[in-house]
Amino acid sequence: METIRLTMAQALVRWLTAQKTEIDGQVVPLFPGAFGIFGHGNVTALAEALAEVKDEFPTWRGHNEQSMALSAVAYTKAKRRKQIMVATSSIGPGCTNMVTAAGVAITNRLPLLLISGDTYATGSSIRYSSRLNSSATRRLPRRTPSSRSLASG
Repeated sequence: METIRLTMAQALVRWLTAQKTEIDGQVVPLFPGAFGIFGHGNVTALAEALAEVKDEFPTWRGHNEQSMALSAVAYTKAKRRKQIMVATSSIGPGCTNMVTAAGVAITNRLPLLLISGDTYATGSSIRYSSRLNSSATRRLPRRTPSSRSLASG
């Protein structure tokens, strides 16, 4: 067996394009395409991987993350949950704008695949990330009403 070397984004796109479903006796893609806004963390890897398969897995560039993700929800609803559109955005405010669509999908029990970018893998961001993770696991002292009043007065 021959080893195939892929980036994580290439493997993800290959997996997405390999997923099929049957609708009215025809085999069709489960994920027929994606909406995307490319920026921090997803432009160099995911955008490049999507560009390689643009004929079989089209990508439409959105102008607003929330509308793009809501369009993906509407597509899934129109297809009666038999096909799922993908929405991707950069990390930060872009991905938080897709949370509304995630809530709509959950409320309506609709499948939705949202992919957000990641932070840059530089040494400083890795150190910053590990500091955040370690501080999140530490227990902070519990403030009581008496300690709050002592601190303010």
